[in-house]
Amino acid sequence: MERESILISNKSIAIVGAGPAGCASALFLQNYGFEDITLFDFGKVLRTILPTGGGRCNITNAQYDYREFAKNYPRGEKFLYSILSKFGAQDTVNFFKSIGVETYTQDDSRIFPVSNSSSDVRNKILNKLHCKIVKEKVLSIVPLDNCYKLVTSKSSYAFDIIIIAIGGHSDFSLFKELGVNIIEPTQSLVGLCTKEDFSNISGVSIKNAIADNIQGDILFTHQGISGPLIYTLSSLYAKREIPYELFIKLAEIDNFQDLLNQNSHKDIKNLISKFVPKSISEYILNTLGIDPARKAHTIDGKTRDSIKNYIEKFKITVTGKKADGEVVTCGGIDLKEFNPQTLELKKHPNIYCCGEVMDIDGFCGGFNLQNCWSGAYVAATAIAQQENLH
Repeated sequence: MERESILISNKSIAIVGAGPAGCASALFLQNYGFEDITLFDFGKVLRTILPTGGGRCNITNAQYDYREFAKNYPRGEKFLYSILSKFGAQDTVNFFKSIGVETYTQDDSRIFPVSNSSSDVRNKILNKLHCKIVKEKVLSIVPLDNCYKLVTSKSSYAFDIIIIAIGGHSDFSLFKELGVNIIEPTQSLVGLCTKEDFSNISGVSIKNAIADNIQGDILFTHQGISGPLIYTLSSLYAKREIPYELFIKLAEIDNFQDLLNQNSHKDIKNLISKFVPKSISEYILNTLGIDPARKAHTIDGKTRDSIKNYIEKFKITVTGKKADGEVVTCGGIDLKEFNPQTLELKKHPNIYCCGEVMDIDGFCGGFNLQNCWSGAYVAATAIAQQENLH
């Protein structure tokens, strides 16, 4: 990655959080000529990138219109217009190429490293980082007359500029001294626990199911239901009061009576298996109190309609959330606290935030990592412009 300026700033910068957003911020700041950068994190640097994309690191999505891209964020869509217009998917691909990460695009528009390895992406980023790394937990940030005091579990420091990128799972008491509004974080993009017992069909999936005009695959689990469609729904309804009901069209059954007439001596479970997996057809029939071995010619109109309605309007009662691998959160710092052009806190000059610590979250498909890369770029660029290094 070539530097865009040969000027050097003597301002001291602390980056709190060494996840994707924090490390990207450090790289962009280095590129602008900042040398006094300290990265704070009490855990393994970039540990949170390892499970992303199922361990393959879905770095972004091949949607190159920033307004269309922003539609994939249930919270933060319009706020992201300015951010994504400054650093979008193509910029991300170019950035990673500059640090040695070649990419490819799947048929579903998700973009991955050619290595298909989150560890490889992590190592390439770490190889480019030249800043100081302090493995201490930051407890508070206190405004002083001309700088900020950063208090950790072991010491205290003074910095001119701070970028906060602690993610959505961290302790938001860090912001106590800053007086910013925090929207209580909660899980998003998660599997759902259900009142219904699906243990007998755990591991069975259905492709192209539909709920609330959204299509996607679902997976039944011991605790409930999961899969891409469920992740999307869990994101849309992340703040909905639990319990609540969902109705899912597992399949559309046309000409059901004709099918019964043409296969009058076949077991009803075998006919239904033309639309859903056999184990699910048996689950449905048992739930409705219908013998799976019952012959088609014995199915009367009322029973026929009950089967059809159950498959086309499969009800689940959501009783909770279950984390399945990587977990995104919604909530965080209220977006009203920021200048959307710079990601600087309105109440505190020289404090910036980026990534999931803000009340922004996206669907599966590389959208949450793109928020990290874009936010890091915008914050770093705003700092560089302030220092006349851009």
